[in-house]
Amino acid sequence: MHRNVARLFIPFLLVSGALLAQAPPSTLAAPKDPVATATGFLDLLLKGDYAGAAALEGGPMKEAATPEKLKEVWTGIQTQLGAYKRRVGTRAEHQAEHQGDYDFAFVTTAFERQTVDLKVVMDVGGKVVGFFIVPVQPATPPPDAAPPPYAKPDAYRERDVTVGTGDWALPGTLTTPVGPGPFPAVVLVHGSGPNDRDETVEANKPFRDLALGLASRGIVVLRYEKRTRQYADKVTKVAGFTVQQETVDDALTAVALLRGLPEIDPRRVFVLGHSLGGLVLPRIGQGQPALAGLIVMAGPARPLEDLILDQVSYLTALDGIVTDPEKKQIEGLRAEVSKVKALKPGATDSGTGSILGAPASYWLDLQGYDPPQASKYLPQPMLILQGERDYQVTMTDFAAWKKVLSGKPNVTFKSYPRLDHLFLAGEGKSGPAEYGKPGHVDPAVVEDVAAWILGQGKKPAERSW
Repeated sequence: MHRNVARLFIPFLLVSGALLAQAPPSTLAAPKDPVATATGFLDLLLKGDYAGAAALEGGPMKEAATPEKLKEVWTGIQTQLGAYKRRVGTRAEHQAEHQGDYDFAFVTTAFERQTVDLKVVMDVGGKVVGFFIVPVQPATPPPDAAPPPYAKPDAYRERDVTVGTGDWALPGTLTTPVGPGPFPAVVLVHGSGPNDRDETVEANKPFRDLALGLASRGIVVLRYEKRTRQYADKVTKVAGFTVQQETVDDALTAVALLRGLPEIDPRRVFVLGHSLGGLVLPRIGQGQPALAGLIVMAGPARPLEDLILDQVSYLTALDGIVTDPEKKQIEGLRAEVSKVKALKPGATDSGTGSILGAPASYWLDLQGYDPPQASKYLPQPMLILQGERDYQVTMTDFAAWKKVLSGKPNVTFKSYPRLDHLFLAGEGKSGPAEYGKPGHVDPAVVEDVAAWILGQGKKPAERSW
């Protein structure tokens, strides 16, 4: 069973919030059992009684989430996550805000391909005013994973930093080698979904591995909480939200932060993008031409909606059997992909609603975007890495990068036969179960990235790559 939203290559909105409409404070008494209200709301969706579910809504959500809209959202959820299986557990929280008091019920729900928390928000009168999908949060946070064997604890120090200021300030961690410096530095840019600074996926923390491994080899590393994780509710209220706001802007802010630190050589600042971070890395390079280099790890070279369809198709066939319900889900997904491709400039979020978990503005921002072509005239050196067992971003994407950029003298390519999307080693067909097994980014990847970074700026004969 898939237990982490980050496994599926899906945009921010499906994992941050499907619907949200803040209601004004109610004068009625708070509901005695918010979990009962939430499960009742979800049971009506399960039965297909969308009018009944809409009758439980209050405030602006009552107008925004019509029965037709609820049907669209619920159908979209099951198209991506698979058919509903069972309810795993529930919990409730209460939160007082300046707009009023709200109750939150989290209903952990197993679908065919993933288990997620369905978050239902209720005002003090017991009316449903918000409906979100968020990653499952364990009751007790798991302990930190053991550091990778290639980390040298005496060789680095870590401290908290803040990326940006104001409404979108993000907490981060700076891992710095011991010594006088100045050091080269790299910003780590997350993949799809509301990732934390370690890019935690179940039992694994690939960004933590990279940070400790690279800092042990003389390279400063900055990693930070992704905007859609730190401000999960707030981003759903931003009209016209795009990947620029989700990822690119914060990466450029992180670069500026590094450049201003005394222990860092401002001429040797790099950016490493994993998965979605690799897809938008050319935009980051365009936004900051003075970067010393760009590192793409499992970066898509195709439209994001095509990757979603390919990934879900792969997962449904992984057990060797594609059932009739799974075939229907794939057809539903194909219809959603067609909607994305049919979007015309000027389409509004209010006019189209959410498609594949994201607003029209998100898809229009990426429409026609070709990462390899966008990289063709970038001045920065590039290192492009790919796991050959990766089912999320595949060797098809790696081949597309090579086709466009192999003639550039400052671009280096490398693939790893045994590695998956998280650059963990394994055998046979890659699948989601791998992510539940504790592991570390393969040592060869850390060594290759470190050698490439340290080799930039040297004369060709001196390069360590």
